[in-house]
Amino acid sequence: MTISKEQSQLSKKAQSLYRRLYQKNLEKTEKGKIVAIEVESGDIFIGNTTIDAALKAKAKYPRKIFYFKRVGYPAVHSLKGFVPVK
Repeated sequence: MTISKEQSQLSKKAQSLYRRLYQKNLEKTEKGKIVAIEVESGDIFIGNTTIDAALKAKAKYPRKIFYFKRVGYPAVHSLKGFVPVK
């Protein structure tokens, strides 16, 4: 899977917004929650799950694309499990 130039730009802008405007405060009060970031406005939507944050974000911006971040962690999701090697 390759990332398009537009996706890369959206990701960089969203990460910058998060670090500059939200990271310090959110990591004190919302650690573990999911943030949906609308990069053009800089608005964020906080939820307990990705779906929860997405529904809040889509209610205000139904035609926008969002960047998702788990507060206080490097990834939104983690894969856990066991895959046997044959």
